[in-house]
Amino acid sequence: MINPKDKKDKPLLIVVSAPSGAGKTTLCNLLLNEFQNMTRSISCTTRKKRQGEVHGRDYFFITLPEYDKCLHRGKFLESAAVHGHQYGTPRSPVLSALADGKDILLVIDVQGAKIIRNNIKKGADNNLKAAFVDVFVAPPSIKELKKRLLKRGNDCPAEIKIRLTNAARELKAWRDFRYVIVNDRLEQAYKRLRSIVIAEHCRNVYASR
Repeated sequence: MINPKDKKDKPLLIVVSAPSGAGKTTLCNLLLNEFQNMTRSISCTTRKKRQGEVHGRDYFFITLPEYDKCLHRGKFLESAAVHGHQYGTPRSPVLSALADGKDILLVIDVQGAKIIRNNIKKGADNNLKAAFVDVFVAPPSIKELKKRLLKRGNDCPAEIKIRLTNAARELKAWRDFRYVIVNDRLEQAYKRLRSIVIAEHCRNVYASR
């Protein structure tokens, strides 16, 4: 007989990666709206703010010298150069959220996901290993991805070209992720994403893997 007191939901470190324009931010915002015990990790970046973005809500917008200082002091859980800019996930808020029993959501690129995955495989932190769940969100096609980037209107043609070139490389990384979702229809894609979160909370942490 299972004693309910013995079965507690473990906090999750949910890493969601996708090519730019695949819809990961929209899907993750839906997650945050539904799961009240989940918080989003806010990344640092050296790129400039886009229209409507807020410092401390969307990103921590910092200078390159500030970024380098944090990097050399080991303050990032992962860091990577993406589309010509530097991005990094602050380590302390992630560890604090997990220690408080909260799910922490990282919306990062495939490079960052790979760094965290490799560090976990090396046995850097057993708490991170137990919490780690990685999900890759793919667009239905490169043609559809280009259409979404153009419709979004955030980038100039040269920037869109860079993003599409990077997307072709990033799509090859899908095999490295535990879960893969094709975002062809938002409602269906979200159902799959939320199901992953629910299933991971139900997973028996005592079972051998």
